[in-house]
Formats: sequence, structure tokens, C-alpha cells
Amino acid sequence: MSTQRLYTQAPGPGWEVPASGSARFSWDYDDGRDRLLALYQKGKDKQWDGAKRIDWDLEVDPYDPLGTPDDVLTLYGTRHWAKLTEKDKGDLRRHYTSWQFSQFLHGEQGAMVCAARIVESVPDLDAKFYSATQTMDEARHAEIYGRFLHEKIGMLYPVDDNLQGLLGDTLRDSRWDMPYLGMQVLIEGLALAAFGMIRDTTTEPLPRQILAYVMQDEARHVAFGRMALRDHYRQLTDAELREREEFVIEGCYLMRDRLRGVEVLENFGVPRKEAEELSERSEFLRLFRKLLFSRIVPCVKDIGLWGPRLQKAYLDMGVFDLGDANLDLLMTQDEELAEALDRERFAAEEAARVAEVEAAVAEGARP
Repeated sequence: MSTQRLYTQAPGPGWEVPASGSARFSWDYDDGRDRLLALYQKGKDKQWDGAKRIDWDLEVDPYDPLGTPDDVLTLYGTRHWAKLTEKDKGDLRRHYTSWQFSQFLHGEQGAMVCAARIVESVPDLDAKFYSATQTMDEARHAEIYGRFLHEKIGMLYPVDDNLQGLLGDTLRDSRWDMPYLGMQVLIEGLALAAFGMIRDTTTEPLPRQILAYVMQDEARHVAFGRMALRDHYRQLTDAELREREEFVIEGCYLMRDRLRGVEVLENFGVPRKEAEELSERSEFLRLFRKLLFSRIVPCVKDIGLWGPRLQKAYLDMGVFDLGDANLDLLMTQDEELAEALDRERFAAEEAARVAEVEAAVAEGARP
């Protein structure tokens, strides 16, 4: 089935972003930085096949794909809720999941393009090596989210205008470090917050598998961005650092204020202004925003972007204290959760196989 037929509104044939900047070659084939090469080795070792590692036979109810309770839906408790039938509520859950996972899908395609851009433009060969593994990771993630939306939800939303704007700003900049900053720090930070919130609250095994395994990869990507940018930003002037901080401030306000899924409510007949007001009052959105910055703020501080204007912006957003959050612990937990899920799943499958063999042996032993 053509993807175009599944969209809630036609997204257009494609999107072209005029790009500037240089493709950089390095003739220095020495060993490179030990930490980055170790991450590259891990990136090679941890490649996996989304068609095999994920159990696609698991059933998903498209009208309750995540096991979402009523009280986290934005319309719950409003004048609109009382008018909804049970079927309408199922449709609302389906639309929200479609909107969320569609943005994940579009973001992963953006991450794939940005990772390929890093391969092209970064001056150091060790960074090119790792970025090549990340490009493959992002392709796998886009494949998986696309399959989930096609096979299990049967509906897609176009890319959010604000996410598209941030992707465009990231890709149009000619400086080689900007795809790192826009993608690895801001967009990946946003994605990890959303992935983690759903991974930890869904009662459904298939989306939990998808998100846990994707987050395992993303933990490496964030580590890569931190290493590369921390080394580079130590060499920049104060004026150059301020330019990067302005980009971060603008991106953070955009993500905080604009990525709300208002278009879902509009599809249910709620006027845009009221949809924006209802979204702002959503407890779920408030929690998501706090989690969003738990990934971004400590990373920004760690790479050396912590000037007075940026600190003031984070104070204004109420997230300044997150600068001291333990980002390494969060990333370690992401890896461990995926590995624990594998052990759980494959231990259960092995037990089932053993039981099947024992039953066959017992059957054969009967006179």
C-alpha cells in the first residue's frame, strides 16, 4: 500500500534542503582517538536486524496501540470528552500514536541524513567511521517506525512544521559541527525523552521492544556527539560559542512551545486556539517537557555551551537545575533495559522450545 494513502493529509512529494559546506577528506589514517574508536567498534558490534530482533507477530490494537489510559489524553475532562463515543476515544488514541510515531519516523530520516552529512563534512577520519555506523542505525530506525505505522497503525501524519524547521536549520548551516549540535544534542534529546516516556509507560510489548532497542542505539549516538563537540568547542572563541548557544536557545524554545500534537485535536473538530490552550494545560505535556530537558540540558553543559545567556534561558524555562543531571547514568540505563528485555524474551522462547521438545519426547515414549 502506498504510504501517501495513509497520511491524514497529503505531505507533498518530498522536501529538498539546499545545503552548503565542504566535503572534507583526511589522508591521516593513523589510529585516531581511542575513546571514539572504541565507540566505533561498539557501533559495529551492536548492529542488529529490525526484521529479526523485533517480534512483529505481536498483535497491536490500532485503537489502543500503547495501552493509553484516558486521563493522559488532552481532551479528558474537557467539554469535548463527554461528546466522544467509545469509538471516538479509540480513534483519538490511534491518531495520537500515529502523530507521535510519525514524528519519530520523520526525525529518524532526518537523523540519517544528518549522520551522512557528518561523514561528508567532519574533518577527522575516526568521526567519519563512527558516523557511518550511525547512518546505518538511523536507517534501521526509520525502517522500523515505518513498518510499525504501516502494519500496526495504518495511519501517518506529515512532519510537524517545527520539527521540519529545526531539521532545515541544522542541515542548511555550512559549519561542520552544526549537524552534531542540531541532531545529536537537540533532536536526539527530544526523541530520547519521548521514546523513554512511552517505553516506560506502555503496557504493549511491541512498541516497548521497538523503543527499547532504538534507545540502546541512541545512547551511543549521544555519547559520540558529546565527545566530538566537547573536543571541538574547547578550541572556539567566545563569539563562536555564543553563536552556538543562540542556536540551542532558539531550538529549545521551539521544542518546548511548539511540538504539542495540536493537529490531532484539530482533526477532532477542536479550533486551533482552543487546541493550543488545552495542550498547554495537559499534565502529560508538562511531564514530557521536564523529561525532554533532562536529556538536553546536561549534554549542553557537558560540551561547554554554558554562557550567561544560555543559563538565563534555562532559568526562564525552569530547567536550569537539570544541568547537573547524570547523563551517563541515563544512557547506561537505556542500554541495560534493552539487554534485560532481550534476556527476558529469549529466555521465555528457550523455555517454550524446551517444553515443546519434552512434550514430543514424552509423546514418543508412550506405548
